[in-house]
Amino acid sequence: MTGLRRAGPSGLLIECADGAAVESWRAELWRRREAGQLAAAEIVPGARSVLIDGLADPAATAVAIAAWPPPPAAGPASGPLVEIPVRFDGEDLPAVAELWAIPVPEAARRLCATELRVAFCGFAPGFAYLTGLPARWAVPRLDTPRARVPAGSVALAGEYAGIYPSGSPGGWRLVGRTEVTLFDLDRDPPALLAPGTRVRLVER
Repeated sequence: MTGLRRAGPSGLLIECADGAAVESWRAELWRRREAGQLAAAEIVPGARSVLIDGLADPAATAVAIAAWPPPPAAGPASGPLVEIPVRFDGEDLPAVAELWAIPVPEAARRLCATELRVAFCGFAPGFAYLTGLPARWAVPRLDTPRARVPAGSVALAGEYAGIYPSGSPGGWRLVGRTEVTLFDLDRDPPALLAPGTRVRLVER
């Protein structure tokens, strides 16, 4: 933890050095909430922070958190596994394969062989930022974002993979598409992919 500060009338924000620290704090906070040691309505991880909200006494909670030992390093992902069938026909897949210096079919196989994990959600309801790709596979965003990316598009940007839950503008590299519904208000919970969930892409 690099910082702990108030966030609104009932929240605290834990600032972290990197994504690994975010996952460690997320897991620890969820564990303590389930054990009855933390009364928080929401625990929301981000790229470099974790928001704790709905606290009756944020000041007292901040004192308690400051006294906790550092959370253990996040081990292998142990959340539920969701398999996403994907047709790898994205228009940016050839460019991604070129950046990786491998044939296009091998790029698809590489993505399917890598287990991903939901680090945090944002940008749009149901959009999950997926980690697990090695740093050497990071790809740059498009220089000019597309005006509209179709729902179900599987894409890469920087260190993340993601799946667009609805049509929207976007600058990620499109590698494939799925027909799986990522966000449905009639489902409980509406978002298919929550922080901590393991994700595997399956070529179809």
